[in-house]
Amino acid sequence: MISLFDPVHFGRLHLANRVVMAPLTRNRAPGAMPNDLMVTYYTQRADPKTGAGLIVTEATAISHQGQGYSDVPGIWSNEQVAAWKKVTDSVHAAGGKIVVQLWHVGRVSHVDLQPGGQAPVAPSAIRAKTKTVLIRDGVPTFEDTSMPRALAIEELPGIVDDYRHAARNAIAAGFDGIEIHGANGYLLDQFLRSGSNTRSDLYGGSIENRARLLLEVMRAVTLEIGGDRVGLRLSPVTPANDAADPYPQPLFDYVAAHLAPLNLAFLHIVEGATGGARDHVQGDKPFDYNAMRAAYRKAGGKGAWMVNNGYNRTLANQSITTGADLVAFGRPFIANPDLTRRLREGEALNMPDRTTFYGGGAKGYTDYPMLA
Repeated sequence: MISLFDPVHFGRLHLANRVVMAPLTRNRAPGAMPNDLMVTYYTQRADPKTGAGLIVTEATAISHQGQGYSDVPGIWSNEQVAAWKKVTDSVHAAGGKIVVQLWHVGRVSHVDLQPGGQAPVAPSAIRAKTKTVLIRDGVPTFEDTSMPRALAIEELPGIVDDYRHAARNAIAAGFDGIEIHGANGYLLDQFLRSGSNTRSDLYGGSIENRARLLLEVMRAVTLEIGGDRVGLRLSPVTPANDAADPYPQPLFDYVAAHLAPLNLAFLHIVEGATGGARDHVQGDKPFDYNAMRAAYRKAGGKGAWMVNNGYNRTLANQSITTGADLVAFGRPFIANPDLTRRLREGEALNMPDRTTFYGGGAKGYTDYPMLA
């Protein structure tokens, strides 16, 4: 019987186990530049005997416009590529595999973080009822997002090209691949959902139109670096960042089926409310994740199916035996660099210090103890 700790191969990735470190925003990259503290953080979790079979980095902005939180890294410049190369070289030296999550936050931003203090961009000029993290005088604070402006249709090819350019930069930085962030109420998810997309052009209205930008981005990055190095994160029913749609099942079944021809390495599915209830319902009935996976497989999709949200060892192994290929763990990896070993051996987990989640230095970041 397959278990969480068995090796797996998909796309160009050969993994020593099926435990994935989920992307975790930690706000420790001033100036959008990866740094030596991040090298230590990711390397601590890279040993496949004790840590993740695959690391997905924190969400990383594809452009200055794509930023929405203070001190998050980017990957649009040559300097950022060189800084990320230190991370990937160290992770690989430890035997690990790492992909970068590419991110445009859309309306989940603040004018203080945007180029020239401009308004954030969105599918439609609808303010997100959520907050972002701004670090002022070294102190992280949660502040309301700013009112966005709607992207003009002639701007959208530039957004697609920013993703393509970031994907190419990721390979230059030594990453084993990329994960496109299409979840949690950020730009691509904003286009998908009718609660944030009220456009009347080719990118709004019908499911086909609302899915257009996401699919254009996915085609662009797979043409640029190969589908076998590309994954995508989706969160069909999460309310995160004011994400809402009354009919998520037909929407995400459509998306899954139209991703199949791209020969992706994996799909990363957040089940329920991100960081919250696994049985969260959006719309008039529970979401059927098995039906979404069946739509993907029926259309020819062969990528690994990664599940995420509130998993422990027992639930993770159950999922592996019932069709999942990978299980992503988020917050447990914050406090447990050797999480895979602890899960395998049934050891107790360190508890994370929530006050150090966003911003700061080594405390609560690289100082959690490992098993002897």
